[in-house]
Amino acid sequence: MDDQQPIDCDKRLHVMFVLTSMPVGGAETLLVNLVRGLDANRFAPEIACLKEPGPLGEMLAREMPVHSKLLSNKYDLRVLPRLCRLLRRRKTDALVTIGAGDKMFWGRLAAKLARLPVVVSALHSTGWPDSIGRLNRLLTPWTDAFIGVADAHAAHLADQEGFPSAKVHTIYNGVDTSRFAPGDGLNKRHELGIPADAPTLGILAALRPEKNHELFLAGAAQIHRQLPNSRFIIIGDGPQRNQLQQLAHELGIGDVTHFLGPRQDVPEVLRALNVLALTSHNEANPVSILEALSSEVPVVAADVGSVAETVLPNRTGQLFPAGDLDSFVAHCTELLRNPALQTRMGKEGRRLVVEQWSLAAMVNGYETLIQELYTKKLQTARLWPPKLSGGRFGSATASSTT
Repeated sequence: MDDQQPIDCDKRLHVMFVLTSMPVGGAETLLVNLVRGLDANRFAPEIACLKEPGPLGEMLAREMPVHSKLLSNKYDLRVLPRLCRLLRRRKTDALVTIGAGDKMFWGRLAAKLARLPVVVSALHSTGWPDSIGRLNRLLTPWTDAFIGVADAHAAHLADQEGFPSAKVHTIYNGVDTSRFAPGDGLNKRHELGIPADAPTLGILAALRPEKNHELFLAGAAQIHRQLPNSRFIIIGDGPQRNQLQQLAHELGIGDVTHFLGPRQDVPEVLRALNVLALTSHNEANPVSILEALSSEVPVVAADVGSVAETVLPNRTGQLFPAGDLDSFVAHCTELLRNPALQTRMGKEGRRLVVEQWSLAAMVNGYETLIQELYTKKLQTARLWPPKLSGGRFGSATASSTT
């Protein structure tokens, strides 16, 4: 655990984001964009990874304090005193857990014991792997806010997970619309060995069971029989990579399916696509959809979670019932055969993201919520003796935001 960074004594709010690790994934990428976007004059973000920092954590460590290796195994109870010491030493004012499971439990429990002023839990999906267990439900009274990433997701947290509706807030996922922008994908196609005129379908998701890449590949095999010059791009990595590559060969599409692994050039790869697919069993508001739509790439996605708030049928893409192979194939084939429809849906998708799902709006949502919660606690500090607080009550200036 690296906690040797110098502690600054400024009046910014020190915010600790707690998660398991930071591989290349949707929620982790969102966190990178969030902490980079926070107003440096008002907030000092830090990252605590219970396990390894992962590629994105190592990258962020060059920009801000990143702490890791706090949890050696699932039953390592020493994680609690380690987290408590870290929060006190870093003079943390607000703690935000990212996702459910162990980080949500240990993070909030440590925050309570360290007497932190503000405790927030951000969830990014519905069901596994973000289902809320009994132990995590017990800590609900100690949590100031729960964040859903879309309206339907926030409703799920209140109605299905049972969190108090007054504590549930919606902060839409957001993407950098200047980075994920429309453009010519011909150079990237050439680099990847994809013909300029080949109908190209992609998927951007970690290679994990809940993303259901098996359906994507089964559909790709059927699409390829109808469109023999079609190509398929899989962006992302994960434990199922070898298994999925073998499946692609068994389905006869190994030579036309490109497994790209994790990429630093995702915006350029997206521009090389005609259509992006998402075949997940469950989601909340996947960032890959927002990135594609911002790049004017229409989306065909399973109708799960809050996906229907961004994939609008016949406007920004098409929805299909989760697991319905025939519907998935039909929608993808229709779009791949119709460049004019791709263009119309792509433009509508970008307009929607620019208006409602921008990175600036997401960052502002977190800044406003954390500041308001802190200000409220500061105003009632007579009930929270400063000497008992892990934060800096009495030394920080907290002004209301609008």
